[in-house]
Amino acid sequence: MARRSVPIEEKIESQKEAVSKEKDRYENELDKLEKLMQKRDELRSKELMEAFARSERSFEEVMRFLSGNEVDDE
Repeated sequence: MARRSVPIEEKIESQKEAVSKEKDRYENELDKLEKLMQKRDELRSKELMEAFARSERSFEEVMRFLSGNEVDDE
């Protein structure tokens, strides 16, 4: 029994469709990842601001610390 040979053009079109579907799936998952990372960054920013508000350090002291300079304890 002879197999029906699929012309190369049909195979190419089929593969293009498969790649397109996977690309859409990839882009959807990438979008989800970016949103999660943005949410994480927002939570970290909020946590940092709350810690700063509770801190007894001045703005200048915190900025010196963040820039890598020592904060002098008086």
